[in-house]
Amino acid sequence: MKITDIRLREVTGTTIYPDDHWQERQRTPLDIYPDFKARTGRDVYRSWGLIGDGEEQWIKAVFLEIETDDGIVGIAGPVNFGIPCLYIEQQLKPLLMGRDPFATELLWDQMYRLSIHGRKGYNMHAISYVDAALWDIKGKALGLPVHRLLGGPVQQRIPAYVSTVGFPIDPEAAYERVRKYREAGFTATKWFVREGPTDGPEGERKTIALMKALREAAGPDMKIMLDSWGSWDVPYTLKMARLLEEYEPYWFEEPVMIDMHSSYARLRQDCPVRIAGGEHEFTRWGAKQMMDVGACDVYQMDTLWAGGISELVKICTLASTYGVEVIPHGLSLQVNAQVSFAHNAALVPMMEYLDSFNHLTQYFIKQPMMPVDGHFLPPEATGIGIEIDRSKVESEQLLSWS
Repeated sequence: MKITDIRLREVTGTTIYPDDHWQERQRTPLDIYPDFKARTGRDVYRSWGLIGDGEEQWIKAVFLEIETDDGIVGIAGPVNFGIPCLYIEQQLKPLLMGRDPFATELLWDQMYRLSIHGRKGYNMHAISYVDAALWDIKGKALGLPVHRLLGGPVQQRIPAYVSTVGFPIDPEAAYERVRKYREAGFTATKWFVREGPTDGPEGERKTIALMKALREAAGPDMKIMLDSWGSWDVPYTLKMARLLEEYEPYWFEEPVMIDMHSSYARLRQDCPVRIAGGEHEFTRWGAKQMMDVGACDVYQMDTLWAGGISELVKICTLASTYGVEVIPHGLSLQVNAQVSFAHNAALVPMMEYLDSFNHLTQYFIKQPMMPVDGHFLPPEATGIGIEIDRSKVESEQLLSWS
């Protein structure tokens, strides 16, 4: 079997998508600047160019397709930004044409060595999507879901923790949403704060009020996590741990910027709340650097950013030797499920479900992956399980920068 073509297919359609999904956004490192802090959820998410305005609106997605001479097409996506598409077409495609798609270790190593100026960031995104599509070819050729090729399913179901990016965080609205999640069978939920060290006592009171409402709605047993997306600092995180202690936050996610590994390590040692991070770190080498200093209790490398399925399996193996957990960032449920169901519950205890965003990323997928009673079940479709629903495609084009 040989690779005969590599395509980037953009599809567009129309969806009914309520504006209230974009009422809020996560805090970002840029929010130390007042003009950036003033941006709304709609300002940020509409700028990504994934969806239009209004209740009935256009929606678009880009899927990577790797075609073989046997007629099998490996699919990965949707590709979350345009820049990885450029890398795939101009840098990786010439290396991959005519190659054996089953040789995932060889091709990964050669793609990585080729990308000496792109060991992190969007170039690694590009390698990750290619790797996932190659595993999709393997699974389809052998008639098995990828997690079976990796030795799974090791778990029969995995709890989903529901992330609420985009939803309003005023205490009353947050209370009602968590109450609905609890009734739907979810045992954990993550919320995205908007306040940080530059927002003074008033910002602290807002975060306390949010956490109080979340705990009251969740009851004593439901896990509640807070994500500050790299925009807090060590003293502020320790202070918030004290102020929120009675409400028992389960973890603080990305409390400081990702390159500050020693700050993560200090927090893991001194903070009574568990520390999660690694969403914006890449490859086994980046993971090992964090694990060597004891940066996190939970590592969240994204399968489609950090190096693909091939690399996440290695990161999981590393994590097992350090006694820490891996819960991949939830960009692609189909891809994350393949890795997650190939590992045990001590290593991968949960999967992330982005309530609003995963509806967008799966809009064009014929069989979207959704939690049942707050849990994910092992995928049964061959390969990764991504097939485009042609009934939703109103227009399409192949992207090229040649």
